[in-house]
This record gives sequence, C-alpha cells and structure tokens, in this order.
Amino acid sequence: MISMKELAQHCGVSVATVSKALNDQNDIGESTKTRIKEAAVELGYYPNAAARSLKTNRSYNIGVLFVDEANSGLTHEYFAAVLEAFKVEAEKQGYDITFINSQIGTKKVSYYDHCKYRNVDGVVIACVNFDNPEVIDLLGGDIPVVTIDHIHENCSSVLSDNIKGIQSLMQYIYENGHRKIAYIHGQINTAVTKARLTSFYRFLESHDLYIADNYVLEADYLDVSQAMAYTRELLDRKDPPTCILYPDDTALIGGLNEIRARNLKVPEDISIAGYDGSRISQLLNPKLTTIHQDTATIGMQAAKKLISSIEKPKTTFTEQIIVEGELLKGESVGKATI
Repeated sequence: MISMKELAQHCGVSVATVSKALNDQNDIGESTKTRIKEAAVELGYYPNAAARSLKTNRSYNIGVLFVDEANSGLTHEYFAAVLEAFKVEAEKQGYDITFINSQIGTKKVSYYDHCKYRNVDGVVIACVNFDNPEVIDLLGGDIPVVTIDHIHENCSSVLSDNIKGIQSLMQYIYENGHRKIAYIHGQINTAVTKARLTSFYRFLESHDLYIADNYVLEADYLDVSQAMAYTRELLDRKDPPTCILYPDDTALIGGLNEIRARNLKVPEDISIAGYDGSRISQLLNPKLTTIHQDTATIGMQAAKKLISSIEKPKTTFTEQIIVEGELLKGESVGKATI
C-alpha cells in the first residue's frame, strides 16, 4: 500500500491537493479530483481509518437493518442482490458495513441503541416491519437513514417502479386475450403492495374489466404454501381464472406445484406470472413471465443517497428514487382459451 505522499508524487501535485481531492472539497477542479481518485484506486491507496475518522468525525461505518419475517435471510434473492450492490458502492466510497440487530452479546437493546453502540454514520433499512416501534424510533432519530421499498417522510427511499411493473405485466396478459385474471398479492400493509394493487385496479378500470373480489387474495411474500392453497381455491371455483398473477417468483412455485398436481399444463391450460425476475424464474420450464427488478441500480442508488446524506446533510434533498424494472415475457403466459 502506498502513502499519500507517494500518491501525490505520482500525480504531480501536492499532498494538500491529494487530501482535498479524496475529501471531495470544492476548491480544486473536477478533472484533478477525478484523476487523483482514479490513481488512488489504481495504486491501492487507502487512508488510515483511524486518522480519517479523527479528521472527519465519522466512523465510515454504515448500518444495515434487515429483518426478514419469512426467515429466508440473505437467501432472499431480491434483497440479497440489492444489499450486495449497496455494499459494493459503499466500499467503493470507503465505507464498511455492519448489520444491526437487537442484541449486544446477551443484552437486548433497541435498533437505535445498537446503531449508537456501533457508531454508524447512517443506516439502510430493508425488509422490516415498519410498524415496529423500534424501527419507528430509528426513523425518527438523528441518524441518516435510507429505506428500500418503503416510503417514509423523514428520509429518502429507493423503490422499484411497482406501478409501471404491474402495468407492463397486465398489458402483456391482456394482449394475450386474458380477461379472467386473479391476483394473489403480498401483505397489504406494505408500500410495495399498495402501489402494485393500485396499478392493478387502475388497469382494470382503464380497460373496462370487472374482476370479482374473490379473485384478489392477500398472502405473504415468498410463502409457497399460501400460494399453493390460494391457487387450489381459485382453480376449484366454478368460473376459474385463465391467468393468475403471484406476489413474487418464489411464491409462484407453490402455485405451479398445485397446477401440476392437477395434471394441468402452463400455459396451455392456465397462464401464470410472477414478480422479481429471479434467476430461478428463467430456469423453470416454462420460463416465467415476470418483472425483473434492477437490484444493482436500487442498491447503488441507495448507497449513493445515504452517503450523500452523511457527507452533505445541508445540501442533500429527501426524495423518492424510482428505479424501472423490465418485463421478461418468458413462456408462462399464453393465449387465453375462452
């Protein structure tokens, strides 16, 4: 590892100029900043963490609050991919990652207290119960926060474009002749579900479609058994749907199992569509019709926004950053047989 002095000599500038560039100060040109930062990466220059912390009064440590009630942990492909992209961007900007929980050793503490104990500069919150009083306290505290897929007035959020995602799925399903469309959606108390349901009903309204209330069912995200049970319920009806939309690709597998148990074929006998665009969705036979969420951009934008809130609190706006997904047409939605 080289020293700051050696980096300055390599770039043909003073040590003071290198320091200003690496601390993103405004009294040197952008081209000089960029050249010095690129050289630092190329030559493997890393500022001494303790010295940097003393100088800036920051720990360069970001907390991650991830509490998955489905108990899938970081095997949850969507959030695992988002947090990996977040980690890559944070590390690129010189920050380390610490997972936040409700314990220090054997002592139970609040999320906020754990953040203070770990001396984090900011926190990204993903996949938690936002009605939890401890989460509410953290959101209302003095630590910069960015949320993933949840809107809160006190902080910025980064969200997949769920409205456009459902609209794209519904348009494709509609173009294939389907009019009897069932929707097994996720928990209604989440911003994600609210946006998707609103988009679903807007599409029905704009296309003069009537869907019976018992075609729209609430289940937990990632819950294979619930999706299987609701698929059974839908297919047992006198007037079953020709297409079923699931809350995510994982839950869809439960529906697919029920369909196959009845010796029905997808999409010849019934069409199905998922959400997330997970890797497994494109390995199944048939490939799923789904929305691929841009996890790399979601994670990167969340890291950039949080670090901006940490380093430039007076000039960083609180905002919602919406990231578009992509329709993967796959092979699980076919022409309706009415």
